[in-house]
Amino acid sequence: MELSIIRSLMDKSFYDDHRGSKCPPRLFSKDARKIKEAIDTAMDRYERTVTPDEVEALFMSNNPTLTTAQKQGYASMFATIKREEPMGSDVAQEVLSKLFQQVVGEDVANIGFDMVNGDASTLERLRNLLEQYGDDFIPNMNIEWEDISIESIMAAAELEAKWKFNIPSVVRKIEGVSGGHLIEVGARPNVGKTSFHASLIAAPGGFAHQGAQCIILCNEESGKRVAERYLNAASGMSRHEISKDFAKASAKYYPISQNIRIKECQGRDMAWVESICKSYNPDILVLDMGDKFSAGGNYSRPDEALKACAIYARQIAKTYDCAVFYMSQLSADAEGRAQLNQSMMEGSRTGKAAEADLMILIGKSPSVEGQEEESPLRHVNIVKNKLNGWHGMVNCELNYLNARYEG
Repeated sequence: MELSIIRSLMDKSFYDDHRGSKCPPRLFSKDARKIKEAIDTAMDRYERTVTPDEVEALFMSNNPTLTTAQKQGYASMFATIKREEPMGSDVAQEVLSKLFQQVVGEDVANIGFDMVNGDASTLERLRNLLEQYGDDFIPNMNIEWEDISIESIMAAAELEAKWKFNIPSVVRKIEGVSGGHLIEVGARPNVGKTSFHASLIAAPGGFAHQGAQCIILCNEESGKRVAERYLNAASGMSRHEISKDFAKASAKYYPISQNIRIKECQGRDMAWVESICKSYNPDILVLDMGDKFSAGGNYSRPDEALKACAIYARQIAKTYDCAVFYMSQLSADAEGRAQLNQSMMEGSRTGKAAEADLMILIGKSPSVEGQEEESPLRHVNIVKNKLNGWHGMVNCELNYLNARYEG
């Protein structure tokens, strides 16, 4: 740590902000202190940022009586310093400030010890100490403030929707998503969760058509069954239609198939998911089902484990700059209902929801007695939205045969 600070002090601006009493020699070990003295000499002499090689040359020339063993020891220290990347100014300032406060704290503790033992000079010594250091207890901050120009704000807003939704009723309310976003999607079984992400990615105008590299990790349905949904969505054809006209389906599916990777992965954990992202750098990552990936660790309650999994998913989204679609089940409270809310998330009513940038819950109306076919109507509820703030419900239809959400 101290060699990292030594490296940062070679920067003229940082050095000027921390010279004198703000960076006393006592902060450093004996050997590092001698190198600090060489930096002091260099700054006084050259008044510019210096390199580790320059400081080493100056140090060796100023210490001609070093033994061979001492020279080897300092050469090793300088080799370490040269490998060190300068700390960010804000981090180095905070570290140096903490070290400084520890040193002054030791002085105060020593004065307190003398006071307990009846030393009459302690109050004067304490007063002098506080006068000497004064505001140096408070670190000087060098903050890079956000650019709040109109151009910067609007450019950032455009980046919030890099990958556009392709469902007309949805895109009229929320344009799309971007890297770093965690999108939690919930529905009851057999409502159409897998068809939802297949439609968003593979149907006309979907993420894959826009050039996004998409990875789908499925631990509920088989990989082949999920792949078939994507073929349906891309071609707009049912299984029967594809079997009758393979060439037509292939012509529609092949252009985007290079942007889609699907992997069946039962029993995997979030650390494995992260390794996939590190290796393949997706723009869109689908976890179907997100709750079935273990976050690792021991948890006393199931909701804590689910929250940890969502936190991990959010970290992956941020770290690897991808939009993560985290598919979840809804509780029985959502069965046969159009309007849904966050409390219907199965197993974790608040923990998972707290991590989401966007939460989409898909409902369907209850079956009508005597109705031969199930209604294709689906109710897409936006129950949390940090992207543009819109909340509400839009209606669309799910075509089961070609796995497309339409309308």
